[in-house]
Amino acid sequence: MAASGGTTRRFLLLQGPHGPFFASLGAMLRQAGACCWRVGFNAGDSVFWPDRTSYIGFRGRPDDWPARLAGILLEHAITDIVLYGDTRPVHAEAVAQARAKGITVHVFEEGYLRPHWVTYERGGSNGHSRLMELSVAQMRAALAGADMDLPDAPARWGDMRQHVFWGAAYHALVLLANRNYRNFRSHRAIPVRREFGLYLQRLLLMPAHAMDRILATGRIRRGGFPYHLVLLQLEHDSSFQMHGPFATMTEFLDLCVRGFAQGAPAHHHLVFKAHPLEDGRVPVRREIRRLAREHGIAERVHFVRGGKLAALLDHARSAVTVNSTAGQQALWRGLPLKVFGDAVYAKPEFVSARPLPDFFRTPNRPDSRAYRDFRHYLLETSQVTGGFYSARGRRQLLRQVVDMMLATQDPYDALQSGNAAPRQQLRAVS
Repeated sequence: MAASGGTTRRFLLLQGPHGPFFASLGAMLRQAGACCWRVGFNAGDSVFWPDRTSYIGFRGRPDDWPARLAGILLEHAITDIVLYGDTRPVHAEAVAQARAKGITVHVFEEGYLRPHWVTYERGGSNGHSRLMELSVAQMRAALAGADMDLPDAPARWGDMRQHVFWGAAYHALVLLANRNYRNFRSHRAIPVRREFGLYLQRLLLMPAHAMDRILATGRIRRGGFPYHLVLLQLEHDSSFQMHGPFATMTEFLDLCVRGFAQGAPAHHHLVFKAHPLEDGRVPVRREIRRLAREHGIAERVHFVRGGKLAALLDHARSAVTVNSTAGQQALWRGLPLKVFGDAVYAKPEFVSARPLPDFFRTPNRPDSRAYRDFRHYLLETSQVTGGFYSARGRRQLLRQVVDMMLATQDPYDALQSGNAAPRQQLRAVS
């Protein structure tokens, strides 16, 4: 493990969130006395890292990456690698080499407690997180000396428009200015041109989608029926693909509709809540309608496009997901929750083990006291106030996370040893 002083640390940043966050992070690490380099894989990475003296462009083929990475680590005597998500191929290779060489891996992800927090861990996130191996009893023991007040669960994304904007800008750069990176291959299954088109379409259709969402939510509120909520994710999201049991979103949709038709009381309804960034690359609404008709429950199945989750959760009977972080908002409200994939919150105290038809028939509630302790543990460790995409969110995040990165211990060990960093009180991110 590298020493805690910034002057001894040599950071290599790989791919980060869309937008300027990694550049701001690198600048503050340098102010702290550390050395920083950034590897860029396309024009988007290049533009969002303005310091040319520390920029390393990788223009080779994917097969060239392992050898090139090994050379960079040796040439610059790298002590720390920083990345956003640990499953895309270039990052998975970096994690493997770092482990072999004793290099610290800093992983950023969207917050496990969204929207006003970011996840910062070492070694891995989501299904690769240390949280997967920790029991609630171990977390309670680590919290023995903590006295932080818990803020309420946020009800909205703080910087969705900025998220979509930076995503569109990034993909526009890759599409239009990538001539120096002709060997670049996206980790997504669709071409960059299609990805850019989807981001642009999403921006242009936001008003229409908002109206569609208002109408759908109004029908559910006025319906007066009990309903169960399915929290959808993006099919191309790493949590769904790498840490879930389904090859396609349609497989999950079919399981939910089938289980509901078999087990739910005849007067109950099923509501599918789309991910806020759902962009139409998978025809989710069409598939839901088709499956509902096949199972004879078309009048009892609803689809809501994105938007705020709280209004739907507040009146739901239960929630179902693969492993969405939104499951934690259901648990915070004491709702029964069924999870199918690996998730940091998929502890036996919280999630149901019943088969899906039985779960819809008689949902069993979580241990809310145990969940409050789990959430408290997250807020004392890996959840950092702020966001990647808005200027205010980045400022809040940088106030804490650089010190956490320079610390000798990772957030979990720091809490266990009594050396956890002071945490900011929650403020809205806009």
